Amino acid sequence: MSNRPLNSLRPTETLELESGLSLVPRVKLLLTVYRADKSVNPFDEWKFKRSLIDYIKSSFFITVPEEDLQIRKFKDLNKRKREEPVARGRLFVHDLGFLSKVIGETEDDVERADKKFLEWRRGFVENLDGIELNLEGTKFKLNVAVPVSDDFEGMKKEWEEIIAFGARGYQRSAKMQPDTIVLKGMPSRWFAEIRVSSKPSMLVTHTIVSALGKIRNLHVAEDNSIGDDADEEDIVSGLHCKIVVRFEKHKDFYDALKILCGRSLQKQGSRLRADYDVTWDKDGFFLDARHQIEERKRMPARGMEERDGGHRQHSRVSQFSSEEGRKRFKV
Repeated sequence: MSNRPLNSLRPTETLELESGLSLVPRVKLLLTVYRADKSVNPFDEWKFKRSLIDYIKSSFFITVPEEDLQIRKFKDLNKRKREEPVARGRLFVHDLGFLSKVIGETEDDVERADKKFLEWRRGFVENLDGIELNLEGTKFKLNVAVPVSDDFEGMKKEWEEIIAFGARGYQRSAKMQPDTIVLKGMPSRWFAEIRVSSKPSMLVTHTIVSALGKIRNLHVAEDNSIGDDADEEDIVSGLHCKIVVRFEKHKDFYDALKILCGRSLQKQGSRLRADYDVTWDKDGFFLDARHQIEERKRMPARGMEERDGGHRQHSRVSQFSSEEGRKRFKV
């Protein structure tokens, strides 16, 4: 595991975690494909992929393996209007070695390196967005966008505006800074206790996530929700988990979110990568939990017993405070 401060990592560097896991840098883009002519010829996913891979290689000198470009046509194409998209997908650029020339191999100023990286990504997106590909006489137009979960600056602007103008869970005060991160789409087995269970473990999760900063609260549970850019057939019950982590300091939250944006989780000895979704908690996840506890304390004894009974039957939420963590981990 790396002991380097998070704010010293350049955007193309890998962060080593516990349990053989690492956060590896990559570029991820969301793709939407539209018809660019009046043709009604069917959309061929394989031909489109080959055409786009060839275009990227000839225009940007970037080689994209076929498995790093995912294109899926919509099932209801015969019901869609001409101006509606025919397919969507995701493009990954994992080999970022060529960016050493863009950023500078000896660039030690992380802030400057971040700026150069974002400028390159912005230019890559702008040059790729709107291109037309001709597939044997049939033209298709490509729209390209950076996922919200990869846009750290966009999320930062969002919470700054919420703090400035006020919103649920936040007061108009510079002291009220966000401190909680929400991660979805993490492989449950990577956070499970080996040979004990395939379900995510609170102890293992705490050990892994604590590399990102000092934890105040932690929640982990199975996650069968569908992300903004995921397909329903990609979701298999029990395979993924959702992690909500609240840090003790805003600075730890800030550095952790920045590192998590633009990276994938990889397991040592495996070629599989977890392309999770990450965002900051806008809804006050742990604040709501504390509010519910206070409400139950004020309830009459009978009502409290009834509510606690229902709570025990239906609650699947596991929460872990830093104080409890110290007791169990003997830190």
